[in-house]
Amino acid sequence: MTGKNSFTVRGHKWKHGDPLFLFCGPCVIEDEMLCMVVAERMKKICDHLGIFFIFKASYDKANRSSIRSFRGPGLEEGVRILGKVRNEIGVPVLTDVHDVQEAAYAANAIDILQIPAFLCRQTSLVHAACKYGKAVNIKKGQFLSPWDAKNIVEKAEEGFHAGAKEPNLTLTERGSSFGYGNLIVDMKTFPVMKSYGYPVVFDGTHSVQLPGGMGSFTGGQREFIEPLVRAAVGAGIDGLFLETHPAVEEALSDKTNMIPMDKIEGFLTRIKNLHDFVRETLPPQESMEP
Repeated sequence: MTGKNSFTVRGHKWKHGDPLFLFCGPCVIEDEMLCMVVAERMKKICDHLGIFFIFKASYDKANRSSIRSFRGPGLEEGVRILGKVRNEIGVPVLTDVHDVQEAAYAANAIDILQIPAFLCRQTSLVHAACKYGKAVNIKKGQFLSPWDAKNIVEKAEEGFHAGAKEPNLTLTERGSSFGYGNLIVDMKTFPVMKSYGYPVVFDGTHSVQLPGGMGSFTGGQREFIEPLVRAAVGAGIDGLFLETHPAVEEALSDKTNMIPMDKIEGFLTRIKNLHDFVRETLPPQESMEP
């Protein structure tokens, strides 16, 4: 593998051993005001804590449980809003892309293109995101082992090379399917995926989902976010993916597993302190081939 356990966003290079980085924002773009409020607040918190912050939100939640569920404003309006966040709040932005055309369009204004978990094996999409995008975050599917992620990494590297670029990649774990309507997090995942040479992220909020658990929408167990994040930090993660909202009970997507925004500063303070301790004590990364 050609990874260097680093990635670069808007001139900021994060490298192995640096403090925690964070992908954070609401699940979906509900409106422009929500994105601006969350991004501004999270930037202040992260600047204070010394956390490298990237704002995230989706312009289209294409895999909602029900046809009646809110999906977002769509590609063009969503990219416009994210571009405004990027320029006016002064933070990098991340969003999902779902096909080759979306990847090519979004790459013009978005700092990190994200491959959703359900689409992580779509070779053409992975290639396009890496060819056109400045940086890419790939979520490991709920249906894959951590060893399967090596094949995804190889696809991504080929895509970056097709765009005449060095790989600029992060990998995210978001739980594995466990029977019907439940997810578990296998802590072996993190050292295995780190052995592929790229920063590894834990999605602490989607990992407590109960997929389809409420019939026409997905449920969640917010109370388990912090215990799982603490365990993942102990297992050596580099970054976190979290979703937050100023009024979670009114959120239009994932309201049962987002962190209330008035709780997130205390949460991040505890996690940052733990991460700082762990990163000073972890041994060098070794190969984790099966």
